[in-house]
Amino acid sequence: MASNVLPHPRVWFITGSSTGFGRALAEAVLTHGDRLVATARHPERLQDLVRSSPDRVQLLPLDVTNPPQSQDAAAQAVAHFGRIDVLVNNAGYGLLGAVEEATDAETRQELETNFFGVLHVTRAVLPFLRRQRSGHILMMASVDGFIGETGAGIYNASKFAIEGLSEALAQDVAPLGIHVTLIEPGYFRTDFTGRSLKEAARQIEDYAQTSGVAREQVRHINGKQPGDPKRAAQAMIHVVETAHPPLRLVLGADALSRVRHKLQQVKEEVDSWEATTVSTAFAATSTRSSG
Repeated sequence: MASNVLPHPRVWFITGSSTGFGRALAEAVLTHGDRLVATARHPERLQDLVRSSPDRVQLLPLDVTNPPQSQDAAAQAVAHFGRIDVLVNNAGYGLLGAVEEATDAETRQELETNFFGVLHVTRAVLPFLRRQRSGHILMMASVDGFIGETGAGIYNASKFAIEGLSEALAQDVAPLGIHVTLIEPGYFRTDFTGRSLKEAARQIEDYAQTSGVAREQVRHINGKQPGDPKRAAQAMIHVVETAHPPLRLVLGADALSRVRHKLQQVKEEVDSWEATTVSTAFAATSTRSSG
């Protein structure tokens, strides 16, 4: 088993660094004394980071839906700093609407960014982490990647996919000294429920009491979310520095309550249907001895 101890200062490669969790984490990483590869579709918006720490910041353009650009960005980061220690797959956006309300085009675009974008960047960075025999990948998932809810079915699908991918990836790379941690935030005061949230173009009246209510709830909470992105960034730095990081890190008391509720629901349902579950095996055959 390779060493799991990451050097300090570390090199962080963060996607979607211009806003939200990405921006908060980028600032926290620099304050912590680490080095930063800040990527975004519009890296010119991050010039203030360069001014604050010119020797410790590299800005790179990156649209995560572009595989060659992902490969080029990873190579440029290693050429500049010599290594990548922490990959943060942060870029993504939400899609609000019932499953039937979202069009095929809206669905594919959501998955192209939230799932395939993560896959592209991860595959681009992994060869360098494997060569180092060390590294940590933080997957910005969501509590909605663990719990499905009305009005978020397509977003749920993209984040559930990240959960399955990450569970398997963690087992793939563990013998190579590489960690994977799913970050599962609840409501945090970022622009996720504002600029970074898209709504399905069509609304179906029959879903007014389900996805329609969800739309209104999201609009109401925007700007009033209980979670502090700066504190979330500190929690992520702490996870990277711990010797035995978790596969999942739930962030926010609201998310924790929902996760615990689902775990209890699943246990109760599995237990109540246990007899049916185990009844599906081939019937035992009895043999009679002769003579």
